Amino acid sequence: MGLVFGLLMLATLLAIVCCVLWAIGGLVGADKKGAPKVPGMFVIEASLGPLHAEVAPAAVATGFMSFVGVAASLVVSMFSIDRWGEVFDTIRRNKLRTMLTAVSVAWGIFVMVVLLGLGNGLNNGIRYSFRREASNGIFISANKTALPYAGYSVGRKIQFQNSDYEAALKVKGIDHLSGQYFIHGGRFGGGEMKTQRGVKSNAFQVNAVHADAYYLGANEIVSGRFLNPVDIATLRKAAVIGRPVRDYLFEHEDPIGQWMIIGGVPFQVVGVYSDEGGEENERQIYVPVSTAQLAFSGSDHLGMLMFTIGNGGAAESHAITKEIVANLAAAHQFSPDDPQAARVFDNVEGFEKFTKFFMTISLFVLVIGLGTLAAGVVGVSNIMMIAVKERTREIGIRKALGATPQSIVAMIVQEAVFLTSIAGLFGLSAGVVFLGAMPHLVDSELIRNPSVDISIGVAAAIGLVIAGALAGFVPARAAARVNPVQTLRDA
Repeated sequence: MGLVFGLLMLATLLAIVCCVLWAIGGLVGADKKGAPKVPGMFVIEASLGPLHAEVAPAAVATGFMSFVGVAASLVVSMFSIDRWGEVFDTIRRNKLRTMLTAVSVAWGIFVMVVLLGLGNGLNNGIRYSFRREASNGIFISANKTALPYAGYSVGRKIQFQNSDYEAALKVKGIDHLSGQYFIHGGRFGGGEMKTQRGVKSNAFQVNAVHADAYYLGANEIVSGRFLNPVDIATLRKAAVIGRPVRDYLFEHEDPIGQWMIIGGVPFQVVGVYSDEGGEENERQIYVPVSTAQLAFSGSDHLGMLMFTIGNGGAAESHAITKEIVANLAAAHQFSPDDPQAARVFDNVEGFEKFTKFFMTISLFVLVIGLGTLAAGVVGVSNIMMIAVKERTREIGIRKALGATPQSIVAMIVQEAVFLTSIAGLFGLSAGVVFLGAMPHLVDSELIRNPSVDISIGVAAAIGLVIAGALAGFVPARAAARVNPVQTLRDA
């Protein structure tokens, strides 16, 4: 109930919207041309076909006073027991219509909250798929040629070299750069090597990289450190291991500074890392690329170049990639237009496409939700209009006894705000409960943690009050224009 009355108190501020509209209604008339003018009064006129509108300074002052009067009436009515009794009496006399309208508003909010939550869940799911690699990372792998070039036939195996890494260092726009030597297999597996300590041994993925490879993944150092440029330059036998490797080979011992055998070559553990990608990404070992090239007969060969471009967009990533591929093509005699010789995987472009896709989905969800909510608001407005017609005699008597148009407007708006807010709160609560239960009902990596931010809830609450105020504005205007003399004569 505290939240309900909090929303109703917000109506005090948001009633300004209705007051302004009501005041404008008093300032600008839509009467036929030739309407009588008050002698000596300066007016501004505007015409459009048969319609004629005019604004006078005196009307501006009157409109401002009406604005203040409606706001004051609405504030007072929030704490009036009699006024709340009238609100509940109106609802009780129109049970079916009120229930159907409330369901429409609640359904609109429910649909909007659920769709926004599912959109966020889809966003989280796709972002989760980027967890293994930097979202601003670009990977260029050496492959076989698919186009003949300079007398060479197709199917020729391309092999990057250390000189390609040095050349890429000179390209502007690159933030972090690393090469990788595939001791066995390739980028997507097959690089497992026998790793031994004492009587324990197992096969783990071994990655021979430069120090900046740390920025290309989702690694987080748990203890010790990652590889550094000194390790690369001095060909140190340093190794950074994942937690499963530590737990298997060293159990409860501290592995930092201890030695293990990789492929028959001793390496000293300098760090332990964790990875958001899970245990598969942690069952790996990182060693200096220079040491691996020397120890495992790699000469100066590299299988892949990988780099980040900071905060650059897809256009910048494309330009940098094009320059690096052109350098590789010149160095290894293949066509720069060959899509296979130097295969590019651009996370920047992929992430940007995903962002645009998600924005499109969010916009679609918002339009659907607001459209459904608008239908409910129209229903509230119709209910209030029917209520005004049924209470025409009552309103006429009120005005005959001295009720001001401002108090009549405040009464109708209060009823509309109350009905919209209560129904909307039910829809909002049902949507939040549904999203909370969804992970237990549906197990999918595509949609992860579907939820709505607290700001969405606050915006929805404010939107409900605004919608209620707007829904009550039209019937409130009609009620304020009731002629008490004509009403009593007709009765």
